[in-house]
Amino acid sequence: MSPKIVLFLFACIVVVVLAKDSKSKKLQIGIKKRVDNCTVKSKRGDLLHMHYTGTLEDGTEFDSSIPRGQPLTFTLGSGQVIKGWDQGLMGMCEGEKRKLVIPSELGYGASGAPPKIPGDATLIFNVELIKIERRDDL
Repeated sequence: MSPKIVLFLFACIVVVVLAKDSKSKKLQIGIKKRVDNCTVKSKRGDLLHMHYTGTLEDGTEFDSSIPRGQPLTFTLGSGQVIKGWDQGLMGMCEGEKRKLVIPSELGYGASGAPPKIPGDATLIFNVELIKIERRDDL
């Protein structure tokens, strides 16, 4: 085999590996339940009340608000939650359900959140927006 062909094949492999790696680092947002006649969508600064279940890629559940019966409340876009949530929950309607697949860089990174979340873990969240409180509503 000529050196040019070997070099070409090597370059193709590198491109495929890099493309696969960069693809896996994107936030993925899936809408599981839409809301008809949505007039208010979540935006930065809103106080959100969310139910959620978080799992690892292998299906291991690491946290859920549902058994506690108390939604998580936080201000969207303020850094109170992981970046994947601040980004993935924008534009949601009350009653809407989404599935977020969050790469490590938008989650807990290389350090993880021991003991339940290992380093470099992709996180999967099934979320439901229960209530939006606007700043002018507070």
